[in-house]
Parts: sequence; structure tokens; C-alpha cells
Amino acid sequence: MRRERFVVKSVQAAAYSADRFVLPLPDGHRFPMEKYRLVREEVSGWADLVLQEPPAASDGQLALAHHPSYVDALVSGTLSEGLIKAIGFPWSPAMVERSRRSTGATIAAARSALAGPCRISFNLAGGTHHASHARGEGFCCFNDAAVAARLMQAEGLARRVAILDLDVHQGNGTAEIFAGDPTVMTLSVHGEANFPFEKARSDWDCGLADGAGDEEYLLAVEQALLVAQDYRPDLLIFLAGADPLEQDRLGRLRVSLAGLAQRDARVFHWAASQGLATAVAMAGGYARPISLTVAAHLQTIRLGLDIFLRIGC
Repeated sequence: MRRERFVVKSVQAAAYSADRFVLPLPDGHRFPMEKYRLVREEVSGWADLVLQEPPAASDGQLALAHHPSYVDALVSGTLSEGLIKAIGFPWSPAMVERSRRSTGATIAAARSALAGPCRISFNLAGGTHHASHARGEGFCCFNDAAVAARLMQAEGLARRVAILDLDVHQGNGTAEIFAGDPTVMTLSVHGEANFPFEKARSDWDCGLADGAGDEEYLLAVEQALLVAQDYRPDLLIFLAGADPLEQDRLGRLRVSLAGLAQRDARVFHWAASQGLATAVAMAGGYARPISLTVAAHLQTIRLGLDIFLRIGC
């Protein structure tokens, strides 16, 4: 009797990196541009991850979440001095291209998670959640999660989207864009006294006091997941900020690296067990040394891969 040969194909998730498109910054600027290259270099040899360069988001795609006049002004360099100052980056064509690519990476990650063989995908940057309908602020030009959510809906790939924002700063831009929209649920666990100092209203917010540690933080994450569970989304966009870390310069919480691992594991176990397509953006991280931020981001990616490849792919 002839024996059949079975070949087991390894499943790989997609990750999108735009670190080749560098945002030029003056010396001493506090935005940690280097972290994106460092994360990409670390994951480039992982067998269960396929690295790709994302396409740039088009003006039409950006206009799904932003006013066309804002998109045009930012792209052309005609934003007012005040609006440029609010963003916190000096304007340049390279800044525009970098912002388009970072948004394109979350679009690609969402599409891959929804349509690919594995239900998780990663943007190795992204999480630019302070950009609202007609302005940017806080190192955010375009709101990548909002654009991706709107485009997936427009393409008929997802009807209901949940945006789980676990960056230490509230996603005020995301909350403003989707205010009153029942097809996108916005959830945020953040530092209540931290930036932005005037909060928008998400569908579900939990503001933590300065110095909150692992126990309080993880309880809030569990509450967020219970709310998201009731919503039953088709797509989860997870902003996995590294800035709740206790060593973060801008975070003001006291969450340990192990606490962030528990956070990520709980989110990924929940999503994978639901078969929920999950696009992950790295969001903020400002620790010194920068290796602490990189370690937190790598931990997020590794846990997402391990859990989804075991449960959800």
C-alpha cells in the first residue's frame, strides 16, 4: 500500500514596517523614532512572522476619517503654525510620507487579519490616536486606527469594529471621530491626569490615577474586555502602548513589564478564543533606556503570535 505524505505548512502572521520612511526631527526631540527600527531588526528573523512594507494611505482613504481640507493642508504644508505646533513635529514632505505609510500599515494589518490565514497582524508603528477629524496633535498626524476601521467597513470586510486603546494617553481623537457611531466602539484605559488634559468621551473610558500599578491596571483591562465581549465586533484594533510601563518618561503609571505581559496575554486569549480578527499597533513608548520600550513591544508581538498560532490560526 502506498503511503501518503502529508506536509504540515507553518502558519505565519504578517507585520508591516515603515521605519525606512524616517521622520526628520531636530536634535534632542523627545519622540523615540529609533524604536521602530530596533523593533523591526529584532523580529526580522522570526520564522512565524512575515515582514512587509506597507503602501502609503491615499488622500481618499485618509478622508474616510479626516476632513478633506485638513488632509490637503497637511499634505501640502499649508497648515497654520498653531496646528503644526499642536502636532509636535516640524513639517516636511518626509513627515507626510511617514504618516501615510504608518496609516497604510494599520490598513494592511486590518485587511490581513480579516482575510489572511492567520487572524492576527501587526503594525510595528501606529496608534496615532490623538489625531481627530480636522486636526492633529500629540505626535499624531493621521488617525491610523480610525482610517483603517472606516476602510474595512467601506470594503465590506467588517461591519462592527472595536478599538481597544491601552496606550497610557487617552485616544481623544479616536473618540471624537466615532462619537455617536454605533458601528465602532472605542474603549480606553489611560492615565486620568495625563495628556490630553481635556478628554473626549469614548464609548467606555477608565481613567487611572497617577501611580496605579499592575493590579488596578489589569482589573481595568478585564472590565474593558467584558464590555467589548458584549459588543461582538468583527474586527479588533488593539493599541498596545508600552507607555504604561513604570519606567516610561511620559506615562506616570507604575505597571511592570510582567504586568504588560499579563495585559497582552489577556487581550490575545480573549480575541483568539473568539476567532476575532485582530490588528495590533504598537502605539506609545518613551522609556529610557529605549531598550525597555523595545522589550515591551517585542513582548506584545511574541505573545500575540504564540497565542494566536496556538488558538486562533
